[in-house]
Amino acid sequence: MPTKMMTMLFFVYLTLIGGCTAAPAGQVSPSRIQTGYASFYGHEWQGRQTANGERLDLSAMTAAHKTLPFGTRVRVTLLATGRSVVVRINDRGPFVRGRIIDLTDGAARRIGLDSRRGIGKVRLEVLR
Repeated sequence: MPTKMMTMLFFVYLTLIGGCTAAPAGQVSPSRIQTGYASFYGHEWQGRQTANGERLDLSAMTAAHKTLPFGTRVRVTLLATGRSVVVRINDRGPFVRGRIIDLTDGAARRIGLDSRRGIGKVRLEVLR
């Protein structure tokens, strides 16, 4: 079989395989789900300016993420309790190795994140 034909068939194969991994409409694709550790802001951050220019309100349902665009809504589920909360990304962080999201105190309390330990394993699902 000629080389051009083999190359074309290879790209058709990749296209077909790639198309099979998309999630059905209305569902979150696997690439939009992360599992890792969450922490929460200390009270000394109350009222300080976040990366998007807002003032941090520790009672609000907001969070910091390293890469998600500002305004992205994320469902955060604490794996230990199964409880979840929807937060809006308005800041950058956390800047501690192994952590994927920083929650406000209000969001952390809602899912039962232990304030004595300060971190918990969570699943993030990007909603929009």
